[in-house]
Amino acid sequence: MSKTEQQFDQVIAVCKDMFVKKSSDYGPSWRVLRPTSVTDQMYIKVKRIRTLETTGTAMVNEGVVPEYIAIVNYGLMGVIQVRNGYSDDVDMDSSRALELYETCAAEAKQLMCAKNHDYGEAWRTMRVSSITDLILAKINRTKEMEDNGGKTLVSEGIDANYLDMVNYAIFALIRLTLPNE
Repeated sequence: MSKTEQQFDQVIAVCKDMFVKKSSDYGPSWRVLRPTSVTDQMYIKVKRIRTLETTGTAMVNEGVVPEYIAIVNYGLMGVIQVRNGYSDDVDMDSSRALELYETCAAEAKQLMCAKNHDYGEAWRTMRVSSITDLILAKINRTKEMEDNGGKTLVSEGIDANYLDMVNYAIFALIRLTLPNE
């Protein structure tokens, strides 16, 4: 297993732990969110990160790491919502939600490995602020696709954009939380 795969696993374990804890508190209440609402939640998170990166000042005593974790988790929830539809009621238990989360996380890892190979781990030399900007750009693209009813001419679908955002956020978390060996 490559160093990046190991680091991905370390970071996704932290994100999954938060997902499990929130599921314990709230259950899979997010199942009622339409994908557009998931995208807007991710937008809020990335805008806060950009504000903190730009101003260097936080009025709420939380840094950017919890926000990137939230982007990972909302991104995986978004994939689930796009592929399974949303519900007017909570229609699954936390155990089933976790199964779907793990399936989507494994897919994100597989995608990351393929793209990481092709791009030669370019993300390792990028500024974290550039990763933030790429997430924001992907969110804006996703919002445009959602406003167009999910139809695209040449672009990948909404779920593919969610997976890319998950991977960008994981790259940022690797850069911010793991030692640079």
